[in-house]
Amino acid sequence: MKRIALALTAGIAATTLLTACGSNTPTEPAAAATPGGYADVNGLHMYYERHGVPTDQPPLVLLHGALSGIDTDFGQLIPELAKTREVIAVEQQAHGRTADIDRPLRTPQMAEDTVALLHQIGVQRADILGYSMGSAVALEITLKHPELVRKQVLLSGGLGVDGMHPGVMDGIKELRPEHLHGSPFHTDYLTNAPRPQDFPQLVSRVIDFDMNPAPTVQPETVRTITAPTLTIIGDSDIVRPEHAVEMFRHFGGGIMGDTPEGLPNAQLAILPGTSHITAPHHPELLLPMIPAFLDAPVKNAR
Repeated sequence: MKRIALALTAGIAATTLLTACGSNTPTEPAAAATPGGYADVNGLHMYYERHGVPTDQPPLVLLHGALSGIDTDFGQLIPELAKTREVIAVEQQAHGRTADIDRPLRTPQMAEDTVALLHQIGVQRADILGYSMGSAVALEITLKHPELVRKQVLLSGGLGVDGMHPGVMDGIKELRPEHLHGSPFHTDYLTNAPRPQDFPQLVSRVIDFDMNPAPTVQPETVRTITAPTLTIIGDSDIVRPEHAVEMFRHFGGGIMGDTPEGLPNAQLAILPGTSHITAPHHPELLLPMIPAFLDAPVKNAR
């Protein structure tokens, strides 16, 4: 049961499938060796980082999974991605260096927090890469703010609980903070959080999030998206391979490319030998494909 719960909350529901004691006023974490800052949006003191330098391409925005943070999910990717483009990474409510506030975690709210932060720091157009829970947030942003998103990369995310393997949600209510002690989620939180003692509250927030999933995004809604989309899952992910193929088709893929019209804007990748938790930790697989997708010209817009 503990193992199931750990696998789940690693970012579990984190698709649209998908307090502790003391003062409510967070203290700033110790100065970090990263180019980070805070923006006050929607009552949230939200942490973000900017890496690399602006180019003629839109910045790439990174959205982490449940229980995670920037370093936990993207520490191996950012140094390389930032060599050729500006990279902006954010930490959502109760995660990492962003302290919790008195409201539940919900995908629409996290999307609006992210959009407000991007507007506040002057970003009007961006590419977005979301992992797990961040994939759901990315998809919500693309649907509600299409003018903001040029391209999106959805890593280990789906359109609803139907996209997950049967039974993957079983046991989520059994998760306890101590089950995660010693994991990267716990150690990174203790290192970065304004109030390290609030880790049990983060776990509680994520359980509530997973037990109250957002409605499934319907195919007809997905088909309205014009932003080119790269769908990526692990071959042993919590997302079913069949569901990833369905998503790929809804985004305009799954057609024969050896025609005068050429390849579609949608792309699909299934990472070999990869689980849900390990999906963002395969730089040798992800780094060749993500920049190539972002740099490719947009063709055959739907």
